Amino acid sequence: MKRINTSPISGTQELLPAAQATFNKLKNTLSEVYHSHGFLNIETPTIERCEILLAKAGGDTEKQIYKVVKTAESVEEASQALRFDHTVPLARYVVEHEQDLSFPFKVSQIGESFRGERAQKGRFRDFYQCDIDVIGRGQLPIYYDADVISTLLAAFSEFKLGTPVLARINNRKILTGLLEELNISDKSEDIFGIIDHAEKVAPEVTRDALMEIGLGEKTVAKLRAFINLHGDREFVVKNLRGLSIKNETFNAGVDELDLVMEMLEFDELKKQIEADMKIVRGLDYYTGTVFEFILPEYRQIGSVCGGGRYENLTGYFTEQKFPGVGGSIGLTRLFYVLNENNLVKSQEEKTIDYALIPVTDNEIEFAIRMAKDFRNKGESVTVVASDKKLGDKLKYAANIAKRGIVLGEEEIKNGSYEIREFN
Repeated sequence: MKRINTSPISGTQELLPAAQATFNKLKNTLSEVYHSHGFLNIETPTIERCEILLAKAGGDTEKQIYKVVKTAESVEEASQALRFDHTVPLARYVVEHEQDLSFPFKVSQIGESFRGERAQKGRFRDFYQCDIDVIGRGQLPIYYDADVISTLLAAFSEFKLGTPVLARINNRKILTGLLEELNISDKSEDIFGIIDHAEKVAPEVTRDALMEIGLGEKTVAKLRAFINLHGDREFVVKNLRGLSIKNETFNAGVDELDLVMEMLEFDELKKQIEADMKIVRGLDYYTGTVFEFILPEYRQIGSVCGGGRYENLTGYFTEQKFPGVGGSIGLTRLFYVLNENNLVKSQEEKTIDYALIPVTDNEIEFAIRMAKDFRNKGESVTVVASDKKLGDKLKYAANIAKRGIVLGEEEIKNGSYEIREFN
């Protein structure tokens, strides 16, 4: 008989019970923090229509989605696909249910997404995303930009990583206005892309890339000086205003950056935030505030969270305007890199509180009733039903549970039993 390959598909995560318990702990912590900050939870379908997922897609997105093929249907004919993020399904959800929602709509989504990317270390094809978004109808106060960042910082503080998280914040209007001032807006797409990758390459590579798209040396020098600006709110805002740029978009961005960071300081988060002109976020739907979180002592990990403001979430589905701001934690990747760097505290390998061990089949009925009583008290319990010897049953129980209780004829008759603590 030919042996079937039972290893998981490349780019997927498969954990042993102890690691899964740790992963679940992080996921549940995120859910609790999101809820405590007033975010309502929803779950959109894993499968969406292709026309929905690809409405705004470009580049490699169509090549990366997993299409769902039904019987007697080819991949080309497939009209449905697995979602590749939570943002597009949220846009559809808002349009579909707008009459039943209260705006601003604060919403969280925790679930799997799928992308057919080339599998590599720390990058997955099947992964959990843990998103929060605030959606407005017509307009959305800038306060919610700070609200999203504050909530995500609170989530990381609950992880007890032993190292501080830093939120690096910017506003895309600042760079957009600067490019308008320098009369190079026609190259904005290239420039945003180059800056977005600036930290991943040597400074000379960034300089050469800017030169290659036709920028002069003086312009390149100005852009390089600009993107190297970072620090606390007062320092960065003072330097930006010191450029004496009259462009309205630029100054609106500076004002918004100043206000968002000031509100975070009201929340006593000054030590966990920094203004940074390198943060521009590659996705083109961001229009204002953008942010990324890093662990400063582990910069090689890269961003552990990101997001920003978008002015029209649903532009491809309705003429109504629904501005929003959101952030996402890619939990599968985060869990992987935290484990690799020993930054996440593992849960106990034994997650079951009690194993009840009937000596013979005669005691199983009593064990079942006893297990129910324990569960009613909030304990996790399993009954060890086996025809093996008592020693083997105890060995099995010690592998899976924190404590064991042997139930024999005498224990049941006397109504007393010994709780064995397993090491």
